[in-house]
Amino acid sequence: MSKRVQAKHKLDRRMGQNIWGRPKSPVNRREYGPGQHGQRRKGKMSDFGTQLRAKQKLKGYYGNITEKQFRRYYAEAIRLRGDSGENLIGLLERRLDAVVYRSKFVATPFAARQFINHGHIKVNGQRVNIPSYLVKPGDVIEVKEAARQFEVVIVATQLAERDVPDYIEVDHQKMTARVTRVPGLSEVPYPVQMEPNLVIEFYSR
Repeated sequence: MSKRVQAKHKLDRRMGQNIWGRPKSPVNRREYGPGQHGQRRKGKMSDFGTQLRAKQKLKGYYGNITEKQFRRYYAEAIRLRGDSGENLIGLLERRLDAVVYRSKFVATPFAARQFINHGHIKVNGQRVNIPSYLVKPGDVIEVKEAARQFEVVIVATQLAERDVPDYIEVDHQKMTARVTRVPGLSEVPYPVQMEPNLVIEFYSR
């Protein structure tokens, strides 16, 4: 497990936003950053600062992906045809941990990564324990039978705070999911505004 799995609400506090839309986020109580000077940190941000913030927010949302991995997604996004920002979102949403999280098999992106690492997920009938595995449209993701009665799974499927997006078909009886297409930015149910084009600009400098 990456040591980047840190206190999940640290990012919320730093950004001053409830990144995952969770009810227990500290930002729901106070909208300023951590530390003794947190309340004085509001000021005009430079273009670089705005781009860096957009990158940190997007990277953090997907369970705090490592910088090395995130750069690889950027390189692939600009290589693909079409809008690079949209391509970046499509790649991130195809991550197996993102699909497991979106399918409401677990409650958070961090839990999705751990769930996959522990071998509880199959893709097209084969066990896959790599959270960054890229799912293709049509692939069938399945929770292994032994894990279907785990409390974390049962609780997650009943969460009312978020819905399964239209680009994933889920059967919570069989505990299977299928990605029907690669989504665009406007289809992804982010609780806060994500700005992938600023991320592209950050790496393009």
